[in-house]
Amino acid sequence: QVQLVESGGGLVQPGGSLTLNCAVSGFTFSSEVMHWYRQAPGKEREWVASISTDGGSASYAASVTGRFTVSRENDRNTVYLHLFDLESDDTAKYFCHGLRAWGQGVQVTVSS
Repeated sequence: QVQLVESGGGLVQPGGSLTLNCAVSGFTFSSEVMHWYRQAPGKEREWVASISTDGGSASYAASVTGRFTVSRENDRNTVYLHLFDLESDDTAKYFCHGLRAWGQGVQVTVSS
């Protein structure tokens, strides 16, 4: 059974940083492109970042480019999202996605 479990969220002040983790099981992680999405209250879910199978290539939404970094460790079946210089607009529930499967999401709240 495919399972994606996010962790690492929490409350952070503007300008702070967090690292989100997504532990994957149930499929061959190293052969799958992985993605991060987020959804804020009252807004549709939006794509945030993607990373290639070997971690050598990544892409980002314009709103997070330069502030977020996606990485992966295939030997640990884990994908990460490093969030820097966080802004209030980054407040959302963040989801890991791959092979048409979704994690349950983890909350990131940016507030003073």
